[in-house]
Amino acid sequence: MSGSAAELAHRLGDHAEAVCREYLSNGRRVGNYWIVGDVRNTAGRSMHVRLKTNAKGLAGKWVDEATLEFGDLLDVIRESCGLAEFRDVADEARRFLAMPRPQAQDPGTQRQPAAAHGSPEAARRLFAMSQPIAGTLAERYLAGRGIILAARERALRFHPGCYYRDLVTGEMQALPALIAAVANLEGRISGLQRTWLAPDGTGKARVADPRRSLGHLLGNGIWLGLDPGAPVPVIAAGEGFETMASLRTVMPALPVAAATSANHLAGLTFPPDCRRLYIAADADAAGRHGIERLSQRAGEAGIATFVLRPRLGDFNDDLRHLGPARLAAWLADQLAPDDARHFLPSG
Repeated sequence: MSGSAAELAHRLGDHAEAVCREYLSNGRRVGNYWIVGDVRNTAGRSMHVRLKTNAKGLAGKWVDEATLEFGDLLDVIRESCGLAEFRDVADEARRFLAMPRPQAQDPGTQRQPAAAHGSPEAARRLFAMSQPIAGTLAERYLAGRGIILAARERALRFHPGCYYRDLVTGEMQALPALIAAVANLEGRISGLQRTWLAPDGTGKARVADPRRSLGHLLGNGIWLGLDPGAPVPVIAAGEGFETMASLRTVMPALPVAAATSANHLAGLTFPPDCRRLYIAADADAAGRHGIERLSQRAGEAGIATFVLRPRLGDFNDDLRHLGPARLAAWLADQLAPDDARHFLPSG
């Protein structure tokens, strides 16, 4: 177990005050606690780190009274340093503890290997490190785009300090981000799309490319409303997440998939029992290619295909400027009659 997350967290707890002085330098000790603004080392008083184990809890455990976030000192290292992958967090913890990197062990006792950068495993770990969007900047961002989704949408998470690297300058910073899981039809996460947000959640972060994807994307998508294993006779698919989330806002019973790009849209995998596919149109040439190729593949699989066209630039423009009721009315004539009755609001 040497070098595992539990072992590293325990060892860091033995030196809790030293860890806080190193990574939460904007705080100070008050009794048996280190007081600071938050886990990202902001000045303030809402986060409390326990410095010694007692009847109330273990050393190194912390809680932020303002956000209700909680964790251990590995989380402190991860967030204060802006790290995304456990390998990097563990290496930094070992550096602080002056521990050697773990040596190879027998197969029966070997710890979980570090995830390769940009791999599906790295995507799954980052998703697990994130939190549900309710009450977060991610929810505020979506609401500002007119997108209102049910709390049960398991594909969406929020990370308050997701690592961002400028590909030109190499500069790194931790920014809040909407995390959307890219998954297969069984719900297995294979990748992520990260949308970095402004500090107040009113828009995207002011960085060169505020939206990036990682992992294995081809054939998979950001699925909203997909219940793995349940029959899925009708779906909608498109390139952009906000486009598909806008359609899901006005048709909350319709499963939708965002493929993240035109090329990935062309290769989207269909549910085995799908019989009707609605494709959200994109005006550019690459988008048209994605629609044509996906329509061809759907026809070869015996799936009826319909193209949904926005009234304005895209369906998020429609949702924000026309409102949900007028967008629903615009869609009514583009759906099969049975689907219009089933998926659109009555009246």
